[in-house]
Amino acid sequence: MVTKTSKKKPTAVKPVRQPTRGSGVGEAALRRAVIETAQAMSECGLSPGRSGNVSARWGDGMLITPSGMPYYELMPKDIVHVTADGAVAQGQRKPSSEWRFHLSAYQRRPDCGAVVHTHSLHATVLACAHRRIPAFHYMVAVAGGTDIPCIPYKPFGTMKLAKLVADGLTERRACLMANHGQIAIGDTLGAALELAQEVEVLAEQYVKVRMLGKPRLLSAKQMADVLKRFAAYGQNAQAPAGKG
Repeated sequence: MVTKTSKKKPTAVKPVRQPTRGSGVGEAALRRAVIETAQAMSECGLSPGRSGNVSARWGDGMLITPSGMPYYELMPKDIVHVTADGAVAQGQRKPSSEWRFHLSAYQRRPDCGAVVHTHSLHATVLACAHRRIPAFHYMVAVAGGTDIPCIPYKPFGTMKLAKLVADGLTERRACLMANHGQIAIGDTLGAALELAQEVEVLAEQYVKVRMLGKPRLLSAKQMADVLKRFAAYGQNAQAPAGKG
């Protein structure tokens, strides 16, 4: 007998912006934050259905969404703790099939506190065409460099893909994954989700600009200036001496 589940989804919720270190945030709160982020990712259209996955650094490992479960049905107990060596304690759910590249991202980027992987429409379109997002707009620098690269294809869930993801994120906070989707990292779950949304916006803009002809790209010098300006932008930039 098949039991029908409710198709009603909750309204989008704002992800908890948990600090990544020295925060005092408990495991239960972080599990809820992972769920809220996954639900927000789905509700805003970044990952339809059960596609995509979300994780947050926890201890020397991570907390990650389980494999194949609807986000709106998740409970804190469903979030899976995966240790640094990839072990999952008995009695837990099966982790996302992509747990390997989440773990590789944390291992390659000690500054990373959260990972969001989505199959957002336009980012996936470019990924399936094996196209990066070049410097057609200065906001490409939001991912930490002069472009948003597209890493080569490898089958999902494999160590080969995990290594390529780690390589792609070494000098970037986001990249496209050929014939797959996109991945974004951040200090917090909220930051990672926000970056994934920005990558999708840039991907859509780039796809549409290409319809008009060959894009006019910013030069390396211009992008170097943008990256320098980004370093001094926002509330995290250090104020000049003697000024508040």
